[in-house]
Amino acid sequence: MEDEDDVDMASAESLDWKFSQVFGERAAGEEVQEVDIISAVEFDKSGDLLATGDRGGRVVLFERTDRRHHADNRTHLEGMDCSSSRHPEFQYKTEFQSHEPEFDYLKSLEIEEKINQIRWCHTANGAMFLLSTNNKTIKCWKVQEKKIKKICHMNIDPHKLTSNGFLTASKSNVPTIFKPHTSNGGNIDKHSSCMNNNISLPSLHLPMVISHETNPVAKCRRTFAHAHDFNINSISNNSDGETFISADDLRINLWNLEINSQSFNIVDVKPANMEDLTEVITAAEFHPSHCHMLAYSSSKGSIRLLDLRQSAICDDHTKLLEEHVAPGSRSFFTDIIGSISDIKFAQGGRHILSRDYMTLKLWDINMDSGPVATFQVHEYLRPKLCDMYENDSIFDKFDCCLRGDGQMAATGSYSNLFRIFGCSEGNTEETTLEATKNPTRRQIQTPSRFPRSPGTLPRVDRRGSDNSGIDINGSTYDFSTKLLHLAWHPNENTIACAASNSLYIYYA
Repeated sequence: MEDEDDVDMASAESLDWKFSQVFGERAAGEEVQEVDIISAVEFDKSGDLLATGDRGGRVVLFERTDRRHHADNRTHLEGMDCSSSRHPEFQYKTEFQSHEPEFDYLKSLEIEEKINQIRWCHTANGAMFLLSTNNKTIKCWKVQEKKIKKICHMNIDPHKLTSNGFLTASKSNVPTIFKPHTSNGGNIDKHSSCMNNNISLPSLHLPMVISHETNPVAKCRRTFAHAHDFNINSISNNSDGETFISADDLRINLWNLEINSQSFNIVDVKPANMEDLTEVITAAEFHPSHCHMLAYSSSKGSIRLLDLRQSAICDDHTKLLEEHVAPGSRSFFTDIIGSISDIKFAQGGRHILSRDYMTLKLWDINMDSGPVATFQVHEYLRPKLCDMYENDSIFDKFDCCLRGDGQMAATGSYSNLFRIFGCSEGNTEETTLEATKNPTRRQIQTPSRFPRSPGTLPRVDRRGSDNSGIDINGSTYDFSTKLLHLAWHPNENTIACAASNSLYIYYA
């Protein structure tokens, strides 16, 4: 791919994925609370920070520590030049309550606190900024290290205080100024009056305020609300560092990060008569380097590219990417499983990765004849679509992610499995891992591969062999457990994925 081959990544050979860490691991048989289930995962641009959001409206931040521990080790730094498979180590940094449950009294609608998406913004003055959204409200958060101040050098020794705040000293040791006096100044305590001249006042000094330690503190800088009638499905930062978009089923709004009182509607697909509605917006993403270009996907499996330079309202797209389905091959489930749940631009901006219910597709924005590659994620589910429709599993929305150089892609599946595919010419990677401490215990046999280059070859349909729903160990798949959210480190072969309330990190 253009401008992407310079990224120092592993070779086209299959990578050896290893378990790194897990946060929030549950014990066998432990019941998971609904509010603890992770609903969003996102690395920042440096890869040193990782954020997760859950259904309880909380955002949890993790910080990379292995670089900091070895920062002064010259031998270790020199070794990094020839190896990028260093064991990544993250630690808990902080957490905060981003959203609270609300109730819209005008529409008699409950607004849940679940975090739908998190997006990192540019850092400034040592502070971290990020956007988080639930169904209706977007918030911009500032997380900064604050020095905790502590008062010391007190006049009263805190160890001599009782639980009610009074001194524990004996009566004879209490200074005269604290004893009751008569109106003429005489001391009521006759027995201790002879000792008054021998008791000296304690020396008084001003308490001092010192900086005790630093802790990350989160503060909501702005709230972007009251701009969406339907649930927000995605937000995306612009490369200009000043604006971002938010998308719901029918509209896409453009915001300025410094102005929360108004937004500009740039896409509106709402028909005059709602009965004529046949297609909704499912995801939207800004181009990684062109601030005037963005893309959004639809429930019909198409991706539209927009250019903000052409018109203030971009109801007319500049390019349409879609795969034409033969009329005879359509079924009741065609439109449902063809709905795109997530899209991601490759780092160079030429390719787009999309995920629908059954497949992962790679698109070239210069080729509108169809995807350049199609990866079957769980083809074994095709005979079970009726059952999946009955239990609503067919409407699950899976995320997808690309490696920094765009040469590999990953997405989740059921039984807490996630799949990794090679996207470049000669890369035959097709790996299935399980979100456990032993990620390779369940493997799926794959067929021979078809070499091709996304930039030069026409559409290639590559199908996996996992049609039976049973792995090579004879284990059946569990459709009640699903891995919906995952993220790829921008510069390394490191993947963070969420399985229920647990966050797993793997590296290669």
